[in-house]
Amino acid sequence: MVTGAAGSVPRLVVAAPSSGSGKTTVATGLMAALSARGMAVSPHKVGPDYIDPGYHALATGRVGRNLDAYLCGVELVAPLFAHGARGCDIAVVEGVMGLFDGASGEGELASTAQVAKVLRAPVVLVVDASAQARSVAALVHGFVSFDPEVRVGGVILNKVASDRHEAVLREALEAVGVPVMGVLRRGAGVETPSRHLGLVPVAERGDLAVEAVAAMGALVAGGCDLEGLVALARGAGPLAGAAWDAGAALVPSPPPPLPSPSLGAAPPDPPVGPGGPRPRTPDGLGGAAWSAEKATDPVIALAGGAAFSFSYAEHAELLTAAGAEVVTFDPLRDEELPEGTSGVVIGGGFPEVYASELSANDALRKQIGELAASGSPVAAECAGLLYLCRELDGMPMCGVLDASARMSERLTLGYRDAVAVTDSVLAAAGTPMRGHEFHRTVVEPGAGASPAWGVRVPGRRVEGFVEGTVHASYLHTHWASEPGVARRFVERCRTS
Repeated sequence: MVTGAAGSVPRLVVAAPSSGSGKTTVATGLMAALSARGMAVSPHKVGPDYIDPGYHALATGRVGRNLDAYLCGVELVAPLFAHGARGCDIAVVEGVMGLFDGASGEGELASTAQVAKVLRAPVVLVVDASAQARSVAALVHGFVSFDPEVRVGGVILNKVASDRHEAVLREALEAVGVPVMGVLRRGAGVETPSRHLGLVPVAERGDLAVEAVAAMGALVAGGCDLEGLVALARGAGPLAGAAWDAGAALVPSPPPPLPSPSLGAAPPDPPVGPGGPRPRTPDGLGGAAWSAEKATDPVIALAGGAAFSFSYAEHAELLTAAGAEVVTFDPLRDEELPEGTSGVVIGGGFPEVYASELSANDALRKQIGELAASGSPVAAECAGLLYLCRELDGMPMCGVLDASARMSERLTLGYRDAVAVTDSVLAAAGTPMRGHEFHRTVVEPGAGASPAWGVRVPGRRVEGFVEGTVHASYLHTHWASEPGVARRFVERCRTS
């Protein structure tokens, strides 16, 4: 049993009937309001979204973490939650889309409801009541009764017009038996700007983001029953199993026993050592490489800043546990990579918004190109892929890949089931990986590179680039699902 602040931490899930109901405002505001009361709040987000966790981190002072049953597998939801919740007084989990919406065609997989059940956490339902009166009772009744394993413990009414409107809504909900735990008025003045891929990230807004989070906290503190919500969170059940740990995740599982040649006892394990076979590890390296003392800790430069703000915290934790020194750099401002860099990881973000500034940083673009040409490992996802191209919307980029990128009107969005089709610095061919695509850009490749992934959902196609020690792809992946990716990348950095 996971004990202490990890396994028994009070927790609740903030969900809604649909997107746009006010989940982010309520979840972020609740985190901020509870933090202002001196509680250590663990922030979490269901699904692959990178932007909301940035606001959660601002509200709590802790890293915002994702809980994605598709990317990581259902079995990792509770361990990753417990990892993030260590040392906290309470955890708030913001849902995704509608309560029961998940991966398309996969039933409840990756839905808020599934995560709530795995975490044994009560749900508070945020309902946009702006165009409803008594019908709100039918809506809430439907969500309460749809899946008896999901415990809807309270309702927060959003966009309520007046005292009279509130009275009508409360009277209607009395028959459902779900308590109203908050009422937020229409036109409360809390606005968070959006653009083509959702909310504008915290990294781009500076003090305005701080002010927005403070306003959300004040709104929730003034309109919600904080004591009641904390009491609801304390009704969560204990979680079984150990919290996720980056170091433990990198330890290879023992190989399965060899099949017996007869019906008798299985033969003894083969000897390991000089002349004996080496056990294989998840990253495809031999046991000797796995257990060897580190001669040096390679420096891995991790892109950050406003243009590259999309990164799961577990990636840096895994790289560090694998023996790397992870140093963040900002391609918008830094003209040089961190001293001693032997590998670069460039995640997602909005390079299209900052294309001219990125292009103007000639010195850094040139250094990244030279590093890749020298055989040092480079891994890039989505925005990182665009940055490695020759050009983005006609502006010069790093030129590592013989490809050009441009903005498009078409949104590409969805989970992807993939398998590595080319050996690379991240994965051996045949390694399965689940990912998520979310972009409005198109990359037109030149010649020379091999594809990174074979994508099986939807349809069948190849995607991404593997060229020498460079791996670049549109797929956002969560390395906790395949920790050997981090180990493999660090070892390539050490030996490049």
